[in-house]
Amino acid sequence: MAMRQGRSDRAGYVDRMFLEHPRSLGMSWVSHGAGAIAIGARLVGAGCACLVHAVVPGLFTQTAGKTITGMYDHMMQRKAGAAKPENWPDYEI
Repeated sequence: MAMRQGRSDRAGYVDRMFLEHPRSLGMSWVSHGAGAIAIGARLVGAGCACLVHAVVPGLFTQTAGKTITGMYDHMMQRKAGAAKPENWPDYEI
């Protein structure tokens, strides 16, 4: 009995940590991960542009703002076309 309970607990933990959130958005783990990586990479790029801009103000004067606005528009389009758009969070800029 204890062995089965342990497996059940692990399965529940794996489901909560890896599958519950993507499923709530109508996505697979892979598609959610790919989207998160793409968003993260764009944010890192915008952050690097901000750091360069801090040192040389004439460079990347609109990069971060345009990146964030473009990402917001993209996320709103994805939300509208999602399998469960009511479960997607509201994003505000």
